Amino acid sequence: MKRTMIATTALALAAAPAFAGSPAPAPVDTPVAAPAPVAATPNWTGLYGGVQLGYNNMDSNIAGNDESAIGGLIAGYDYDFGDFVLGAGIDYDFTDTAISEAPNPSISLENIFRAKVRGGIKYGDGLFYGTGGYAEASSDNFGSDDGYFIGAGYETMVTDNFSLGAELLYHEFDNFNGSNADIEPTTVQLRGMLRF
Repeated sequence: MKRTMIATTALALAAAPAFAGSPAPAPVDTPVAAPAPVAATPNWTGLYGGVQLGYNNMDSNIAGNDESAIGGLIAGYDYDFGDFVLGAGIDYDFTDTAISEAPNPSISLENIFRAKVRGGIKYGDGLFYGTGGYAEASSDNFGSDDGYFIGAGYETMVTDNFSLGAELLYHEFDNFNGSNADIEPTTVQLRGMLRF
């Protein structure tokens, strides 16, 4: 009887499921892959200042077409809304292009000041934008006149506090300071900016 009870208990234990401490390995959970990190785009909010240099092709109804180098200083402020950036800035460029020539009095465009707004769409580390605003052109010996400009550009963040860009602008100044000269400078410039 005792032998039968021991044999029955041994069979019951052998048939019982494995519990903690059992030599059978515990089931392994399948690991879940972590989601790929989302690439962060730069934050454009803040002040900037820098320089620009490029090419000025100016058309005049009196002197015809003239061209020269152009370059100067830039400053402004941008605000980053997420996918969209809005900003305002000023430029001051130096150049030397003919407004009028003999037999008219010889007049040269010496510099251009701009007060501008810009708005653009972020794409990766870059910004595609449109721009426009007020412009004032000054001559060597015939005063200055005001007009407007429109254009577009692209800028990319090289580091957290330095960006590079290129900008194309079309300007219009009608009847420059009463000279009957209508001038239309078109500029293409490379820009380098420290951002704060």
